This record gives sequence, C-alpha cells and structure tokens, in this order.
Amino acid sequence: MNTTVIVPSLNPDGKMVNTVKSILAEGFTDVVVVNDGSGPEYTPFFEEVAALPGVTVLTHEVNKGKGRAMKTAFAYILENRKDVAGVVTVDADGQHLPKDIRACAEAMEASGENVILGVRDFSLPHVPKKSRIGNNITKAVFRFACGIKISDTQTGLRAIPFKHLPAMCEVAGDRYEYETNQLLVMKRAGIGFSEVVIDTVYIDDNASSHFHPFRDSMRIYMIILKFIGSSIASFLLDFLLFTVINLAIGDSMDGSVRLLIATVGARVVSSLFNYTVNRKVVFRSDADVKRSLVRYYILAACQLLASYLLVNIVAEKILDLGATFLESVIKMIVDFILFLLSYQFQQRWVFK
Repeated sequence: MNTTVIVPSLNPDGKMVNTVKSILAEGFTDVVVVNDGSGPEYTPFFEEVAALPGVTVLTHEVNKGKGRAMKTAFAYILENRKDVAGVVTVDADGQHLPKDIRACAEAMEASGENVILGVRDFSLPHVPKKSRIGNNITKAVFRFACGIKISDTQTGLRAIPFKHLPAMCEVAGDRYEYETNQLLVMKRAGIGFSEVVIDTVYIDDNASSHFHPFRDSMRIYMIILKFIGSSIASFLLDFLLFTVINLAIGDSMDGSVRLLIATVGARVVSSLFNYTVNRKVVFRSDADVKRSLVRYYILAACQLLASYLLVNIVAEKILDLGATFLESVIKMIVDFILFLLSYQFQQRWVFK
C-alpha cells in the first residue's frame, strides 16, 4: 500500500508500541509517530518504535495537542512523502484494529478523492453510555447545523488523500476540537467523504477518552448562535430604521404612504444587512453574490407568504380566534418553525 499511517501519541504505554508493530505486520511500510511532548519517562517507548523499519518519530518538545500533532505530521509528509496516495490517522491506544486501518487505506487509494472515515456501530451493547450519548448529540447537531450526515463524529480513524493535506494543515484548532473543525472544513471546501464500518473496540470502558459532547460541539453550536444573533440584529436594525424614517417624514405625507416608505426602506436595508452577515459570518459562503442574493429574497418572500397563510389558516379558519393575543402566540410558533426551516434553506440552497 502506498499510504502513510500517522500515530499521534502522548505519554504512551506498551499499547502504542503494539499498535505500531501491528500496523507494520498488516503490510504498511511507512509509519509516522508524533511524540506530543511526552515526559522523559516515556522516551523508551518512542525509541523502541523508532528502531523499527519504516517508522519515523517526530517530537514536540512540549505538549501542543492532538490537532497540532496531526498537522506536524501532515506538513512532514507534504515535504518528505510527495509520492504517497495519502495518510491514515490512527489512535495510539489500540482501539483501531489493523484490518480496519487497512480497509480505510484501501478505500482511500481506490477513491483518490474522498476522505474515508472509519465509523463504529454505537448501537452495540458494549459501547459506553458516555460515547453513545455524545455521538448521538453531535450527530444530530452536525446534521441540523451543518448539513453533514455522519455516523461517527468522534472517529479518529480517517484516511485522507494527499491532495487534501494542505487544507488539513490550515484547519483551526490544536487539540481535540481539531477533528470536529476538520469535518466542518471538509463540508465548506466541498471535500467528499465515505464511511467504512469498523469494529467497535473500547479499552477500559473508554476511560482515557477526552471527548466532551458539549465542549467539542461548541464550534457547531456557535454557527446556530450566530444565525440567531444575525436575525436579532436585523430585527433591531429594521425597527430602528423604521422609527427614524417614519419620524423624519412626519406629517409631510399621507399616513399610509409614510408607513409604506418607512416599512419598505427599513426592510430593504435590514435584509441586506442580514444577507451580508449570514453570507460572511454565519455560513462563510463563497457562493456567487448575485445568485445567492436572488435566492435569499425568494426565500424571504416565501417565508413571509407562508407565515401569513399558516397564521390565517390556523388562527382564523380553524380556531376562529379573531384579533386576540392567542393569534399572536400562533404567529410566534409559526414564525419559529419557519425560522428553523429558513436556516436549513439558507445553508443548503441560498449559500451553498
């Protein structure tokens, strides 16, 4: 196989040595181990693997994090292994079996384009509760917030074609958030991925896991919070501009005309503000401005029409509420649902 295996390691034990030996026994001929600032008492483990044929050990003098360790390895491979098909990142604790590492590498070499993710089956009875819950949370958030349908958000077994390594070196984050950010960058850059089902192995009930569902999903939650913040800021700007224009015109025009000018003027400016913030800050889209702007206003018009029709049908036709506070409650519920749908349409269609 023409694939380099990367093994980041911090304060390892004999399992790291066994992992490297089993990788070589599986037929791999090039392994890069990254010593991420381990203490001096762990040096013998790295010396042992460094003596094995085909193994290179890179060293951080101080601990910099798993993400930085992988980026160090990627940069080394870009400089010194220009003829490889790609790399496979592997955990050092033995949770990734050699046959699964090989399966991911072979799938990556066959594809030449896609990143291959080795995914576990979290429905199995021996999977720790922490991992099952954590994966379910992040899987749901990934799908809603980012449009990424992935079975195993926590997997460290990833086969990456050589052509994508420069992009992986630029991914933000030096620690465990790096792997989450990597998936987001893949989505944004249009890098495809495929999944290979692997054996689900947990050692000591996954006691060494550094995964924290809320903390490691914060980057994704921030996308949603930015979208909410953009909507609130646009609402406040719309209200402020309406007030300023309305007061500036005063009694110099008929009331209906004044309100129309104030409403339309405020909405044009606030909607352009909302479009710009969503494009640049929330979704960080490179979509064509003209196309995405047209789609944005089509969506806004459809959202406005849907709000009117649904509130009218539910409040007036079905419940026959009339001009009551409950009608406002119905509108609030309808608009909240449309707000969630608007997020999905903006992500998947407007700013695609």
